[in-house]
Amino acid sequence: MTDAAIHIPNFLTATLGIAVYLIGAEINARVALLRQFNIPEPVTGGLLASLVVLFLYLVAGIELTFDLASRDFLLIVFFAGIGLNARLADLISGGKPLLLLLILTLVTIVAQNVVGAAGAVAFGFPAQAGVLFGSASLIGGHGTAIAWAPEVGAVTGLDGATELGVAVATLGLVLAALVGGPIARLLIEGKNLTPDRPDEEHTVGLPDDATEAEAKIDHLTIMRVLLHLNLAIIFGYVLHQAIAAAGLMLPVFVPCLIMGIVIANLRAVLAPKAPPVSRTPSLALISEFSLGAFLAMSLMSLQLWTIAELGLAIVVIMAAQTLFAVAFVIWVLFPVMGGNYRAAVLSAGFGGFALGATPTAIANMTAVTKRYGPSPIAFIVLPLVSAFFVDIANAIVIQTIVNF
Repeated sequence: MTDAAIHIPNFLTATLGIAVYLIGAEINARVALLRQFNIPEPVTGGLLASLVVLFLYLVAGIELTFDLASRDFLLIVFFAGIGLNARLADLISGGKPLLLLLILTLVTIVAQNVVGAAGAVAFGFPAQAGVLFGSASLIGGHGTAIAWAPEVGAVTGLDGATELGVAVATLGLVLAALVGGPIARLLIEGKNLTPDRPDEEHTVGLPDDATEAEAKIDHLTIMRVLLHLNLAIIFGYVLHQAIAAAGLMLPVFVPCLIMGIVIANLRAVLAPKAPPVSRTPSLALISEFSLGAFLAMSLMSLQLWTIAELGLAIVVIMAAQTLFAVAFVIWVLFPVMGGNYRAAVLSAGFGGFALGATPTAIANMTAVTKRYGPSPIAFIVLPLVSAFFVDIANAIVIQTIVNF
């Protein structure tokens, strides 16, 4: 603790994250409007906590900072679980949706930077700074914005490029958490959509109306899932080191997802009669906890005061980016992806992904599927696009614009 800042250590951050998650769940249980628009519980609690943090900063001059090591590990656990749920048949059947979603993502990256550049010029920023109002901060998120901001600053002479990128990414994350659920509600209820196979298992989270008998969770199923998650993470770290040694940089959760896929499908071939791990209520529950706690900690640690420093520019440009994202999802992505229930679930996820980050997208889809029904392939297709392809495509587009 210093005169103007309080640093929250890792264990206390994790504890607060769980508390914030539970507060959000309690609020959602009492406020029907939040449930009707599929706002995830950690979003409700996390945004409320971030407003408390903002209040302390504005009124008392106290800046809270958080050690987020536990949060980052929970993200790895979550993606290892996504991998364990991936069946080979789903990967094959998801080939066409995967390609279509990749193409739509590339279109979104370009469009976001066009909107960002136009807004930047309108408010007196260099045109190249548009990437910080665009895909570097939105689809790319905080990490990509921080990585590219120094180069944008060096090329344009823009002071505070990093602060700009972080502020846009912060507001994008908030908006991403709020738009996905309403989009899904509009599409699913407006078009009377239902799951193609309502008897399929939930891959993240249990349905809202699940009974204790249907859940089938006990100490053995939990321990079995934890063992396979740990194995996926161990081998994922080994693969990550090998990839890094080859000169390719990927987030560590990507090889953990890959190893989850490998372990699950090898297990299905080598031990087909073994007690199940993939698509089980225990794995769905652990995945939801990992994702929810991650998102609660991410949102409660947002420094919302960084947004206010950009004033009217960030409000107008982000309003334009949000309107584009919503319109694109409803009138382009949804029909292109088939106009069915899975397309509606992917629309909720893409709304979160386009403005925020993959975990926000998955949280949006989880809230939707818990209410309306499962869509396992959606939970495979979107992370594969966001984990494998987006960083590379985004880097190429950003580099082209910055050096133009």
